[in-house]
Amino acid sequence: MTDSPSPASATPEPITKTLKRFASLSREDKMQTLLAYSRKLEPLPERLRTIDRAAFHVHECQTPVDIIPEMRDGTLHFFADIDTRQSPTVAAFLAIVFGAINDHPPETTLALPSDFVSTVMSNIGLGAREVGLNAIVARLKRYALDAQHDRTESKVEGAKP
Repeated sequence: MTDSPSPASATPEPITKTLKRFASLSREDKMQTLLAYSRKLEPLPERLRTIDRAAFHVHECQTPVDIIPEMRDGTLHFFADIDTRQSPTVAAFLAIVFGAINDHPPETTLALPSDFVSTVMSNIGLGAREVGLNAIVARLKRYALDAQHDRTESKVEGAKP
């Protein structure tokens, strides 16, 4: 009998790939990679620009940022409203984490390990940013829990006679 991890406890492939990539990069390579990722953040769609975003604001982050989740056919997709020119590091982090979790079920977001931020951002001298970035990850997980709960409730509602 082998001690392989159960599917529920295994880290999803997109997250594992991201963590391995960043763990292997030198400080200089991480900085270049972050700069490249800061340009990859998906812009906020027009349809979301006019909604009241007070509930989506991440207050713990020094950088003004709103994170808006959408549930699509059982998967989550996140959008962020952030000034990428003023905050390229946070924009890059968002592009990296969204690349690992967008268009996956909520369980993928919930599987983000507690050291995700420190692994991605280690050795680049931005320790002061970790509180806000961890708050972003916590917010993503809260949205994933809500989506998971809503999905479960709708299945229960659908099963009622």
